[in-house]
Amino acid sequence: MPANLPPGLPIVPDGEAPGGQHMSSSFPGTGPAPLGVVSFSMSPEDFEAAVSDALLLIPDKAARAMDNVAIFIEDDYTPQPGDDPGTVLLGLYEGVPLTERDSWWDAGSLPDRITIFRQPILDICGSRQEVIDEVAITVIHEIAHHFGIGDDRLHELGWG
Repeated sequence: MPANLPPGLPIVPDGEAPGGQHMSSSFPGTGPAPLGVVSFSMSPEDFEAAVSDALLLIPDKAARAMDNVAIFIEDDYTPQPGDDPGTVLLGLYEGVPLTERDSWWDAGSLPDRITIFRQPILDICGSRQEVIDEVAITVIHEIAHHFGIGDDRLHELGWG
């Protein structure tokens, strides 16, 4: 675990944990590589390292403010009932944002969950550097949801 992050922020590849409130970031135009374009190949270990490196980009003050959140890596998102079957997500935040927590929240609440989806990111990237950059954008985007920042504002800020 990166040294600047508080305890309770594990990176758990292919982890399983119950989710809470469903908040997601879907990126229009992303998805499987176009016909004839081969997605970039990266080992699960190298991808996990890219996620760890992205977590190091979080400013210390923000990392210290994060509370009760776990970060997971899974291969792909499985659309849930009610989702468009073609839904492609690079990352997913599930939980109660810090801005919506009240005194009731702390009593036995499960950690928020951030999941980074490996294959959709690899599908839209053509090089190692593109993967590293996209992972960083996705990690920061999902952490911003933990702080209560919505998709519209993230797009305005360039973290769409």
